[in-house]
Amino acid sequence: MSVVGFDFGNESCIVAVARQRGIDVVLNDESKRETPAIVCFGDKQRFLGTAGAATTMMNPKNSISQIKSLIGRQFSDPELQRDLKTYPFLVTEGPDGYPLIHARYLGDVKTFTPTQVFGMMLSNLKEIAEKNLNAAVVDCCIGIPLYFTDLQRRAVLDAATIAGLHPLRLFHETTATALAYGIYKTDLPENDQLNVAFVDVGHASMQVCIAGFKKGQLKVLAQSFDRSLGGRDFDEVLFHYFATKFKDEYKIDVLQNARACIRLRAACEKLKKVLSANPEAPLNIECLMDEKDVRSFIKRDEFEQLSLPILERVKGPLEKALAEAGLTVDNIHVVEVVGSGSRVPAINKILTDFFKKEPRRTMNASECVAKGCALQCAILSPTFKVREFQVNESFPFSISLSWKGSSSDAQESGPDSKQSTLVFPKGNPIPSFKALTIYRQGTFSIDVQYDDVSGLQTPAKISTYTIGPFQSTKGEKAKIKVRVRLNLHGIVSIESATLLEEEEIEVPVSKESAGENTKMETDEAAADTATPPSANDNDVNMQDANVNANPSADVTGAENGTPEAGDKPVQMDTDTKAEAPKKKVKKINVPVVEVVYGAMSVADVQKAVEKEFEMALQDRVMEETKDKKNAVEAYVYDMRNKLNDKYQEFVIDSEREAFTTKLQEVEDWLYEDGEDETKGVYIAKLEELKKQGDPVEERYKEFTERGSIIDQLVYCINSYREAAMSSDPKFDHIDINEKQKVLNECLEAEKWLREKKLQQDTLPKYASPVLLSADIRKKAEAVDRFCKPIMTKPKPPPPKPATPEAPATPPPQGGEQQQQPQQSPSQENPNASSNENAGDNGNPAPPPPSAEPMETEKSENTGSA
Repeated sequence: MSVVGFDFGNESCIVAVARQRGIDVVLNDESKRETPAIVCFGDKQRFLGTAGAATTMMNPKNSISQIKSLIGRQFSDPELQRDLKTYPFLVTEGPDGYPLIHARYLGDVKTFTPTQVFGMMLSNLKEIAEKNLNAAVVDCCIGIPLYFTDLQRRAVLDAATIAGLHPLRLFHETTATALAYGIYKTDLPENDQLNVAFVDVGHASMQVCIAGFKKGQLKVLAQSFDRSLGGRDFDEVLFHYFATKFKDEYKIDVLQNARACIRLRAACEKLKKVLSANPEAPLNIECLMDEKDVRSFIKRDEFEQLSLPILERVKGPLEKALAEAGLTVDNIHVVEVVGSGSRVPAINKILTDFFKKEPRRTMNASECVAKGCALQCAILSPTFKVREFQVNESFPFSISLSWKGSSSDAQESGPDSKQSTLVFPKGNPIPSFKALTIYRQGTFSIDVQYDDVSGLQTPAKISTYTIGPFQSTKGEKAKIKVRVRLNLHGIVSIESATLLEEEEIEVPVSKESAGENTKMETDEAAADTATPPSANDNDVNMQDANVNANPSADVTGAENGTPEAGDKPVQMDTDTKAEAPKKKVKKINVPVVEVVYGAMSVADVQKAVEKEFEMALQDRVMEETKDKKNAVEAYVYDMRNKLNDKYQEFVIDSEREAFTTKLQEVEDWLYEDGEDETKGVYIAKLEELKKQGDPVEERYKEFTERGSIIDQLVYCINSYREAAMSSDPKFDHIDINEKQKVLNECLEAEKWLREKKLQQDTLPKYASPVLLSADIRKKAEAVDRFCKPIMTKPKPPPPKPATPEAPATPPPQGGEQQQQPQQSPSQENPNASSNENAGDNGNPAPPPPSAEPMETEKSENTGSA
């Protein structure tokens, strides 16, 4: 099971994986830790991540970036409209009121939803993780901003489905940072709470989280944000400053040229980083536009003065978070600053003045979110054992349910009036369940909506749930219990609806059924206490909805008690209530139909999955085609150089000239007609060249390898010959006729080698060899296969003594027999006698076949078994 965390940023992405030794950030194809969040569409394929960034300058109108700011937002969103003016690609309004991205792909202009493009980038990150882990990646944890709406969260899940991923959790970026900060802390207090403020100034937004830490846990106390205050806003200040300046000084309008805009924005971003450490910085861009080089500079004070409207907004989220947490500045013990936009000195000065303490930078500003997500994924994964650390997350919005008509008193309020109840207040724990009881005669609808949409720029209504049809048997209003769920991802949905009906039944009284009657009364009481007759009756938390189970637990305890003590009082109770009818609650599941406004349907998601598969296949085919084309080109250059260098003696002049001419023809073809061919054509062209080149390469290879392989065969022959002619006592047991066979085999192999070598020495280097390395290896294996069994034959054991030796003293034998009762003395004696005899001879026992000296070890060099 994969344990991967994805930090999908507005500008760049980071992938972290959990290993046995900790959390690692994965390197991409360019060995970089950050991957640009760019998808570039070409005429034949897509370029994702680092490849997309490399082609952006040449293809700006088809390079889609800042995908995170597009996903799940309405086209009419004022913030989105402001951002669209800075994008080089075309975005229009779709029929559903949400953005559609236009790009030229495979020769035609295609439209894509932001969710599709988000999924493309996720598939690239997935591929990076898989290459690093050498395993399939499915389960993961994806970091999202805490201000993401319900629709944006659903869009991220849809994008993950398109990429073939299964997120175990969508994790707030600030909470991921807090987890990465706290889980490694060994000095957290057990009783007193350590309050830490995390300020994340990213590329596009600012988020503030105040978390309380105790030993083994963190609790999110407050969260706040500004969706449009980030590093790119400072870049835009510099961009517009220099664009105006260049228009006056150089008479060029950068805003009219997409490529010039990209280059100037990139230069402004670098300039901002230089100003973070220097009082002033220069700006030099060659050939920015109309073949004009531009030069300028700016001071940090001037930059901060231009950025004053942005800097004045920094305090807003800080004050809001403190107020929600109910804390003062003195209660904040530590301030941690992260995010790519947090390096601006003016921001650090504001934070220092606000919190009256210097902000810390103990965490990697860019990688902490990805590492926190990987840690959360490891906590949720059963394959990793992680230090016990509890994360108490809170929900940043208020969610309410609304419905039409009155369910308790139709006379006081008309049937068309709207009623609502707050189910998940701001700061509600994640995950959470709530229960709501409504009285209705037939099918009805419930709307899930935001209680407050100020600062969100999104419609209040999230989704509508149609509950029904159902039928009440009594002809009056039915009692419907609705379960509302806030899941791990921060998505609100109505999980189920249940029709509750009470039935009166006559129950005969008997001692045997006493326990059962008690249980039925408990169920009935639980049902009555769980659903009082009120229209706005909402249970506090769905964890409390297990009241139906708790009484049954008590009953189980009663049933497990002593029979004598339990039966008598139960019998007395049932006797006194024999005439009263009993009530039983009947539960029937009611159908629930969901409509989420702006979300992709299941069919649309499936179509997007199939489309992504097709595009990925096209990308793979094009990459393989490029590889084959490069292989042909590399072969042409490599072979041409070798023909005039180390292959020169292994090919005749006429053959070299013909082959060189062929190579030149293929090179010309590559840059003309063969510039755009299929994978099969390049494969055929390479095979055609290799038909002429392989014999030359083979002759050179045989010449360079032949000497060492001959030496191995000679060594093998000499080793076995010396062993057969040796007077060493360890070979005395081998019959003389067997030794003669070994000598004959060595003589025959030596004769074969001598004849073949003589023939080979008379041939020129450009002729086909008669003595091949493969044949020499086979001969060495044959010699080894024949001689080794003879020369490594084990020495026969010495004859057993005529009279058995006196047994050892009884106590040790008895002890051995007690320890090993299953082994008989007849099984022990042969080993013991052989060991004793071996010691009596004064010589060590003959080595096993594998321990034979130089013959076997050296013959292994020849490739023998």
